Amino acid sequence: MPRTALRPIALCLAAVSLAAAAPAAMGEKADRFKPINVEADGNGGKGSPGKIDLLNQVVVFNGNVVVTKGTMVIRAARIEVRESPDGYHTAVAFGSPGQHATFRQKRDVPDEYIAGDAERLEYDGKSDVIRFVNNASVKRLRGSETSDEISGNLVTYDSTTEVFNVTGGAPATASNPGGRVRATLTPREGSAAALEATRGAASAASARSSRNQRAFAPLPTAPHRAPNGRAPP
Repeated sequence: MPRTALRPIALCLAAVSLAAAAPAAMGEKADRFKPINVEADGNGGKGSPGKIDLLNQVVVFNGNVVVTKGTMVIRAARIEVRESPDGYHTAVAFGSPGQHATFRQKRDVPDEYIAGDAERLEYDGKSDVIRFVNNASVKRLRGSETSDEISGNLVTYDSTTEVFNVTGGAPATASNPGGRVRATLTPREGSAAALEATRGAASAASARSSRNQRAFAPLPTAPHRAPNGRAPP
């Protein structure tokens, strides 16, 4: 199915000189000065994918919408992008029944990402803050492995300061019947605590392997004896 793409001048931030001056090594912090690109399949394959209101600077897209801004990627069933009089953009992304809107952005640290999902995402381009609203979960990934995870009803992430705020409990589940706010944190990679945790995990794995080898080692075979009780010659 052909996708509809939107890259109008109106959706480019008016900070080209700052973008050119930003070092490439800044990673996702340079995303703030990148243009917003929006693509969509259409309204579930039925009719127009949305509308572009140039007078009011509003863009509404429906159907497998993908929004990119540098390394930042938002995927949703529906998204609304608005431009304020001072040229900054806000975006509200909505998931579909049974499928959350998702967010992913690279950190300044090599091979680390922030990834999250919620029923609704609210992005503020001026403050570079994204809000994960309703049944939210946000993770810090090292490669494909989860290092830290926060869940709650509302999680706010400031990508400039890399500070998270979480409010409200998550919906009750079998593993979290009280619907409490939860966070799982691991030591910073390369720190003394991380190295000690790695050594401890390796030692525990080695001990388990040794126990398993002993448990499954074949038992010594008793010598065969003749019916008279004497060992065969």
